[in-house]
Amino acid sequence: MKAALVAGALFAALLAGRANAVELAINPAMIRGCITAAAKVHRLPPAVLVILLDVEDGRLGHVNDNTNGTVDIGPMQVNTVNLPAVAAHWHATIGDTFEALRDDFCANVEAGAWLLRRCLDATDGHFWEGVGDYHSDTPVYRTRYLWQVLQEVRRLRALVEAGTAPPRSPMRQAAAATPAGG
Repeated sequence: MKAALVAGALFAALLAGRANAVELAINPAMIRGCITAAAKVHRLPPAVLVILLDVEDGRLGHVNDNTNGTVDIGPMQVNTVNLPAVAAHWHATIGDTFEALRDDFCANVEAGAWLLRRCLDATDGHFWEGVGDYHSDTPVYRTRYLWQVLQEVRRLRALVEAGTAPPRSPMRQAAAATPAGG
């Protein structure tokens, strides 16, 4: 119940102060703050959110069509199948929820973190199964997604070991300054 109240308050604050893509491009502190806050509220390592943001490769203000007739929304690629649950979680309308997911980085990351936490909780502590379920509960798609996550982890690890900084997108800038454990 407390988490729902915190999430509702967070959503209200997000609607009151939406940031546009230009503001986010020049404000990595905001991105870092949103990732850190969502990770803390939903008991997740911030690094996992950053990795999923990179794997999902969504963009603020954009939706991507899927072959099954759904769309993925914003940076965390929250699928429209999840709109009713996210709207209920935020105590908001479906339309307001869609707009927030599409246009507000913090709202999108909060929703993605909440959905990931639900997936993790549903797997009784099987972390990687929950991460895979964030993408799909269909085994073949889950496995394919986990391979993408693993490849991103390996890529980032190789960059760290080589002492090479990853490309400095706003999300990666935020990740560089976000503690891995929360």
